[in-house]
Order: sequence, then C-alpha cells, then structure tokens
Amino acid sequence: MILKQTPLNNQCLQAGGRMVPFAGWEMPVQFAGLINEHQAVRQFAGIFDISHMGVFLLEGNNPKDILQSLVPSDLHRIGPGEACYTVLLNENGGIIDDLIIYDLGARNGNPAQLLLVVNAACTDSDLTWIRKHLESSNISITDAKDDKCLIALQGPKAQEVLEKVSGQSLSKIPRFGHCEIELTSIGLDVNSPIFISRTGYTGEDGFELLISSKGGNLLWSKLTEIGVTPCGLGARDTLRLEAAMHLYGNEINSSTTPLEAGLGWLVHLEMPAQFLGRKVLERQAQEGIKHRLIGLKIQGRGIARQGHLVIHKDKKIGEITSGTWSPTLQEAIALAYVPTEASKPGNLLEVEVRGKRHSAEVVKLPFYRRKKDY
Repeated sequence: MILKQTPLNNQCLQAGGRMVPFAGWEMPVQFAGLINEHQAVRQFAGIFDISHMGVFLLEGNNPKDILQSLVPSDLHRIGPGEACYTVLLNENGGIIDDLIIYDLGARNGNPAQLLLVVNAACTDSDLTWIRKHLESSNISITDAKDDKCLIALQGPKAQEVLEKVSGQSLSKIPRFGHCEIELTSIGLDVNSPIFISRTGYTGEDGFELLISSKGGNLLWSKLTEIGVTPCGLGARDTLRLEAAMHLYGNEINSSTTPLEAGLGWLVHLEMPAQFLGRKVLERQAQEGIKHRLIGLKIQGRGIARQGHLVIHKDKKIGEITSGTWSPTLQEAIALAYVPTEASKPGNLLEVEVRGKRHSAEVVKLPFYRRKKDY
C-alpha cells in the first residue's frame, strides 16, 4: 500500500520524525520523544501536522437545515465566526464520526458556507454519507483542503508565539471562534488569507490553521525556529487522553451513542428538528442507558491498554478503550465502558494487564483540566 504524504512530510523528516502508517498516511509518531513533546504542550507550545484530516465545504441556501438532519446538536446555536463540536449519527443513534463544524456565513457574495473537519480514517465514508443525504438538496459539498496544510499549535504559549510570528493580536478569537488572518510577516501574499480557529485536541489553548502548502512550510519553520516543539501522534494521544477527549474507533463508533459515550451535552432533544437516531436517543434519555464510558486510575505499576478486561467481583464487565501512563499526573489512566451500576466515581474495579489484576478506581472526567484564562 502506497501511503499518502502531507505537504509537511519533509519538515517532519528533517525534524527527526519517526514515521508510521496512520489512516493511509505517513505520519510522525514522535520526534524528540513522547514525554518531551507532551510536556512541551503542557508547559509551552507544540506544533502538530494534522494535514491528514478531512476538510469539507458545504455551500448553498440554508446548509445548516440540511446538515441538521445528520447531527444531534442544534446548529442554529452558532453563527458566523463560531464553531461547534458534534457527531454524525446513523439511524440507531450510533456515531459515524465526530467532527467540528465552522459557520463561515455568506461571504463575498457567495451562499452560506459551513466548513467541516473530520477524522482522517473517516474522510471518504463521511463524504459518501453526507452526499447521500444531500442528493435532494441544493447544497454542494467539496474538498476544501486540496493540497493545503492543516497545522495545530497547542499549549499555554500558543497565542504568544503565533502573535510573535504573525505580528498581529489574536486575543479577539474566542474559544471555538475562527476568522481569516494574513501572514505577510512570513512571506505570504496579502491576497492569501489564512483560516484560523481556536479549538484543539489536547486540553490546552491553541489554534488550527488551514494554509497553503508554501505557507504551512514557512510557518512550521518560523515556529520551530523560536522554540516550538514538533509533536507526533504519540503525544497527541497522551494529551487527548488526559483531557478525556474521544478517539474515533476507540471510545466512539457506529455502535455507541452520544449518551453512552458521555457526550450527552451534544444532544439537543429540546429542539424541534428531526435527525437520524433521534428516537433511539429519546428512548435512552427516558429509560436510561445500560452502560457508559468511565475514567479509571490504575493502582500499582500496570498500564492498561485497549482491549484489556475490566473485572468486578471476578466477572468481566467491560474492556479498556484507551489507556496510557499520564506524564502530567504521573499515574496510569484509562477509559472503559462498564455497566451503569458500576460507573459511580469512587467505585473500585480491577483491570487485567498481562494476566495480572490491578485495582482501578472510577474517577470523574477529565483526568486533567487546565485553568482557562482565554
């Protein structure tokens, strides 16, 4: 299988990136080392190549009304310059993918536009799914990434270093806000605005930039020159797990509903709009759910990994979906699905690691939460 390469592939190789296959792409799993990269994001700033992710543009009259039939979140709660995290659902309320939707409004005489950023492994299937449900509408959906770079800059100093490179203030971009900026300071043409958003997948402040291949390479070089640490998939995973952020294929899939996955805040049953899976979610909201996603802190020296058994009173009650050693907390943490009656924080369960059982305490999520000062 020939792996696809992002426009930043050479930058990653030159920075010492150890490349691995990921969702059909050649991606860096680490550079100087996972712990170093993880701590850089928690304490200063790290830069990630996320150009493998899918980026779609929906355009037409009232694209929110059409897309609303596929997601449980009220899309009319956001306006131009705002964004929301949500999930695509199937008829059974199962999660096809999680995504971020950006409201671009109607710009430059064009119809209303929405920008969607989806997981790399789900890009093709998401595109097929959405197009299937757009067939009878006047809404078009196109690839908005083409050969562009998608870069994530994360960490408590992310704003400071990006302002230093760009020469402009970014303080007016709120959490889950977005806009266009110019980066003439790094040699880009004034007529090449850069899409920038303030979301993230690490539990820290940060920005994402959709930028031309040339611009992305220039920006990567400028940021690393002033001390921003290149980070790979390994650190991205430990960071998101500390923040209890879901990974598609682990915590969420087409058989899990948002309510089971602890994403009930995405489900707006009070809105009148109909969407796929609504009846299932209404029933779960009324009757309760049989199992749910929980956080576990593992006692002792065992590190739980995906697929390891969760045990209570000598009976298997679930499996780990993600687990790691937390560099920030200095202890082993994990996520798992268990029966609702076993999910109360403070409960003691066991996790089987390499044939040995380790005590595990159910804890409130997230494991790590930074003080928000933006």
